[in-house]
Amino acid sequence: MSALNWRTEDSLTHQTASILRDEAFESRLSSLRDVALELLNAVESLRSTTHDRGDQKLKLHDEVRRFETELINAALIKTSGNQSQAARLLGVKHTTLNAKIKRYRISVDGHRPPGEVAAQEIAA
Repeated sequence: MSALNWRTEDSLTHQTASILRDEAFESRLSSLRDVALELLNAVESLRSTTHDRGDQKLKLHDEVRRFETELINAALIKTSGNQSQAARLLGVKHTTLNAKIKRYRISVDGHRPPGEVAAQEIAA
């Protein structure tokens, strides 16, 4: 192989790697943008909930649970129910996400374990 061919192939390899890095960056940026929008929606939801309650006191535990549930649901929707990807998107370990899904009885892929009632149904 001549030096010219080697340099041309090396240059193409660097260009390809650069394009792949840019695409990966754009994909991650898009995912972060989606999570940020969900966070903003959740914050707005908390604000409206706070105003609607009037004199009723807020309970930190309940608000954190509601907020985490909304974030987890958004991540699961974004990843089509893939818990490993959702955990990466949220920046937590898969085991942590799985524990919260069980603790908060979050529906995965639209299915809830038999006999479990959603938090929204309880509140209604």
